[in-house]
Amino acid sequence: MVTAEELQKSILEALKDYKPQVEPSKGYIDVVVPVEHLVDAARKLKDMGFDHVISVGAVDYLTKKQLKIMYHLTSYLNEDLSRFMVSLSTYVSRDNPHCPSLTPVWLSAEFHEREEYEMFGITFDGHPDLRLLLLTPVVAALKPLRKDFIVKEESDNIEADYEGFKATKWW
Repeated sequence: MVTAEELQKSILEALKDYKPQVEPSKGYIDVVVPVEHLVDAARKLKDMGFDHVISVGAVDYLTKKQLKIMYHLTSYLNEDLSRFMVSLSTYVSRDNPHCPSLTPVWLSAEFHEREEYEMFGITFDGHPDLRLLLLTPVVAALKPLRKDFIVKEESDNIEADYEGFKATKWW
């Protein structure tokens, strides 16, 4: 049975040509590679047995003007690997966020990349169907999960009557 330390060591060895760095994380191994090596690193991890993407996430680092994109991977078929989750991550510019799509490597990344496209405005180059998933074009253009998105809050005051309640609503 493989330990987390052994797995991390074997991942770093497999990805050594791509300048991998391990960032601290809770409960999983977070391997960061430069964006130009993302696809090659993904293929190596797939060859190791990581056969699907659980989720794709992004973090907006407003002051650094970067977005971190994370592909959370595991395995259905390899019993040893199925006990672990690995994050393959990269950083892209916040001003012009482009990242190669990993959908050609793992089909399970397709819908997750579409979600990050509409929520953060990240363009996944080479994605087979990069269109909005849940939001209207107007809302998606606001990139609602970025930190500079302003949430319009409603009053905490409870309105006593329906007309008063209805008059304060913008819809």
